[in-house]
Amino acid sequence: MAPPLLTLQTIRLHLGTTALLDGAELSVGAGDRICLVGRNGSGKSTLLKLAAGLIEPDGGTRFLQPGTTIRYLPQEPDLSGYATTLDYVEAGLGPSDDPYRARALLDALGLSGEEQPDQLSGGEARRAALARTLAPEPDLLLLDEPTNHLDLPAIEWLETELARLRAGIILISHDRRLLTGLSKSMIWLDRGVTRRVDRGFGEYDQWREEILAQEEAEHHKLGRQIAREEDWMRYGVTARRKRNVRRVGELRALRQRHREREGAAKGARMSASEGEVSGKLVCVAEQVSKSYDRPVVRNLDLRVIRGDRLGIVGPNGAGKSTLLHLLTGTTQPDTGTIRIGTNLSLVTLDQQRGALDPNRTLAETLTDGQGDMVQVGEERRHVIGYMKDFMFKPEQARTPVGTLSGGERGRLLLACALARPSNLLVLDEPTNDLDFETLDLLQEMLADYAGTVLLVSHDRDFLDRVVTSTLASEGDGRWTEYAGGYSDMLSQRGADLPDRPTTAAIASLPRARSETGRVENTRVKMSFKDRHALERLPRDIASLQAEAARLRGILSDANLYTRDNKRFAATTAALAKAEADLVAQESRWLELEMLRETLEG
Repeated sequence: MAPPLLTLQTIRLHLGTTALLDGAELSVGAGDRICLVGRNGSGKSTLLKLAAGLIEPDGGTRFLQPGTTIRYLPQEPDLSGYATTLDYVEAGLGPSDDPYRARALLDALGLSGEEQPDQLSGGEARRAALARTLAPEPDLLLLDEPTNHLDLPAIEWLETELARLRAGIILISHDRRLLTGLSKSMIWLDRGVTRRVDRGFGEYDQWREEILAQEEAEHHKLGRQIAREEDWMRYGVTARRKRNVRRVGELRALRQRHREREGAAKGARMSASEGEVSGKLVCVAEQVSKSYDRPVVRNLDLRVIRGDRLGIVGPNGAGKSTLLHLLTGTTQPDTGTIRIGTNLSLVTLDQQRGALDPNRTLAETLTDGQGDMVQVGEERRHVIGYMKDFMFKPEQARTPVGTLSGGERGRLLLACALARPSNLLVLDEPTNDLDFETLDLLQEMLADYAGTVLLVSHDRDFLDRVVTSTLASEGDGRWTEYAGGYSDMLSQRGADLPDRPTTAAIASLPRARSETGRVENTRVKMSFKDRHALERLPRDIASLQAEAARLRGILSDANLYTRDNKRFAATTAALAKAEADLVAQESRWLELEMLRETLEG
């Protein structure tokens, strides 16, 4: 086996008096595909910067094999000081690198090379940074949130490009679909320590919950009382998954009602249906068109009813933001009519985090500087308790917003937005920088939200989990609504999103997909084995839940360990196994239920 190209050993790093990294380790060799996972603020980006040699640790060693080339993609690339995007990309080339690669990658990513850095959008800056990182074809790639601000065609191109490379890759990303397709190993950074397993990201939830079950059993054994907020943030994962089992069924029912509603509405006049949905109407678009230098929306017919969760997908430049403005009444159409419902209370989540003052503390941001209480709808809550709902620790209350990580700022913005009373949520790329626990939390909140959601996102997995219908760009200003999430849309459409990003360069990219890319839905029905498992699994899950409850009852005896430590050890081990089996069975049920829903759709 070849030695690793890069090794970090017993890395320690303190921020003030807090140990951010405490013995973290990392190794990567040629061809490795490693995803680095962990909560926002756990130090993932810092560990990647240490690996890139950009910062020095307080302790530990970093070894790089002589002659190894590394390229690092930061979460927020800085293009200042360069006249054009081509200058920026060429500055990342080494003496022996092919200069043609710079222009070729810029062209492939939809940039001409003549753009001025201070005029770039977030997505264009990310494309330029990707071109600079990939152009030298380095031995090691360190990528921090490479899909942020990218549209779906660009994400799929990146997925294909990374799959063909021979370089070792360490990847931080919130895009579950990308990680599942690419990764072969996982490193989990938690409380300053790293754990590694040579399994792909598809097994992340099961692996994490196995570790947490073992830790929880150890805490019981040692008789320690886990802090309440840590207990919720870490060991509540399994409970959230159990609730998600129920919510898959609820989402399926919502999608079915949407299909039935659309079927009944075909051929009907909008005026005839107004009385039927009185008090529930959010927006009706009838033959709406809007153009700027080109058609953005053309002859759109759409009806949004209270409780709908509408996902809007399409390449950058397709007109998603314009569509949101039309549907919320802030922009008027050129032709056609938009009818907006009454008594709408709108809350918008700003993907640029522009609503946050970096000089304010976290508590001041939530309370608007008005003491220690947060107004959450009609309820007043103490700021510390509300912070915990969004996985912030009490000691972070006086932390300046400017020092928070990108994911923590995203979580804070969610807390601010969801505190305001609303019945219409407009979420523009809400998943940027969020960790998986926060994504699960956001998914839960949206599942419980009684109002209407308009969601623009390039996160394919999140769309599948949240939306009841998908409005997809078909190109040339045409939009089509499909019942269900992103995968449902692909199944009904029989094809991927049109190759119509912001420029013709990406449109001309080959759409060949690797085996690690998107999985085509080629199955036409469930096998007998799968159908039988879907019928049997609920009984097995109930049996395992009962067994776990029985074992917890035995362990609730405070004197068991001192009276019969062998029985305590055996019961603890049995409980850990039962909970791991339960997680596996629930995961299998979710997988089969979503497969059944997709095939029936």
